[in-house]
Formats: sequence, structure tokens, C-alpha cells
Amino acid sequence: MPRLILFPVPIGAPDMDASLPRHNMQLLNGCRTFIVEEVRSARRFLKSAGFPHPIDSLTFHILNEHTAPEQITHFLDDIEQGYDVGLLSEAGLPCIADPGALVTRMAQQRGFEVVPLVGPSSLMLALMASGLNGQQFAFHGYLPVKPQQRAATIRLLEANALKYNQTQIFIEAPYRNDQMLQTLATTCRADTLICVASDLTLASQYIRTLPAKAWQQQLHTVSLHKRNTVFLIGQ
Repeated sequence: MPRLILFPVPIGAPDMDASLPRHNMQLLNGCRTFIVEEVRSARRFLKSAGFPHPIDSLTFHILNEHTAPEQITHFLDDIEQGYDVGLLSEAGLPCIADPGALVTRMAQQRGFEVVPLVGPSSLMLALMASGLNGQQFAFHGYLPVKPQQRAATIRLLEANALKYNQTQIFIEAPYRNDQMLQTLATTCRADTLICVASDLTLASQYIRTLPAKAWQQQLHTVSLHKRNTVFLIGQ
């Protein structure tokens, strides 16, 4: 039965075998239509995955923050014609901090089978390695950019972390990572734990959990500039 298949994409590791099962590659080879955020990076992934068919013969539908809901109505038509359709994230898992949820919901509404595949998630890898509570956690995406609003949001997340023992997870634009860590270190209570997880699955991977007071003393030793980073706070 034709399906919508959710294909994870490596988040950094250059070796496909390090983060994606071979089973994923076998299913990938059966698709001729893909829903992607950006065609160029999708083509690059398919090439590095050893996709055996001419990439110029494929159909790519673009789904990103600029795609209007009415534009996606035909993205799954190939399933009705008897063909699998693949959904590719830019990096990591489709539909997690990713616009793919919109088309996946449409597949559910139309009664199509949806197949999620195993692959890397920077959020889950960071949580696993943080030492913070993995039973209760929440992901908040990007926090406000304006300093006062960002600090207020951090204080609210910290309150939830301490009240409910709920790990709070969020991300930042890579060029603002250092400012984010400084704000966390100076805004949170001295004993609140802050985890920084950068360059996950790369040789330069860095994962460290310290109290806010300790981070204040470490700020000058860590550079997160333009490194993909996940931030977590908890107790």
C-alpha cells in the first residue's frame, strides 16, 4: 500500500551509517517524489545516500515557512496513484521542529499510511546526554530575541523546570548562541542546571551540564558561535 514515508536526515555526521539504518536507504530508493524544505540540500542528501536513480527525474515539492496551506493540497496525489512519497527534513527528524507536520496531518486526514523511520534527533540526543529529567520535558523552539523578553521567558521556563521537575529544551540561531548562554548564566538561579549540547554527532561535539553559577565562570572558555546548539535547563 503506498505511503507517506518520513525520512530522517543526518544532523552532522558525514558517515550515513553512523546515524541512519540501511533499511531507510532501501525505502528511499523506492521513492520518486519528495517533499522537502530546500531542493538543493535534498539533492545533496540523496546523492550522498547513493540514490540510484537520476535525481533530475525526481519530483520535489517545497514545504517551508513560506509555503501557504493551499499550496500543499496536491503534494500527496502520487500516493493515490500508487506511489510512495518521501518527506525529508533539512536535518534530523521530519515534523520535529520542522514544517513537515502540516503535510503529515493531511496524510492522516486522507487516510494514508504514515511511516516514521528511525534517525537522529538533536533534541533527544541532547536530553539523553544532559543528565536532566527525561521523564518530563518540554520543547519551546526559539525564545524571544529582544533581551528583556528573552530573560522573562527564561525565568518562566526555569520556574516550570523547578516546580514540575520538567526539563526545558530550546534552540537559538547559531550566531546568537553565545549571547543565549550568557543570558542563561546570569538570569537563572545559581543552582539551576544548564546543559549546552553543540555539534551533535560531529567530531567537535560538546555536551556539558553545569549550574548557572559555574557557567558564569566558564563563559570565557566556551565559544558556541555558529555551532548548532541545543540548550536545556532543569534541576
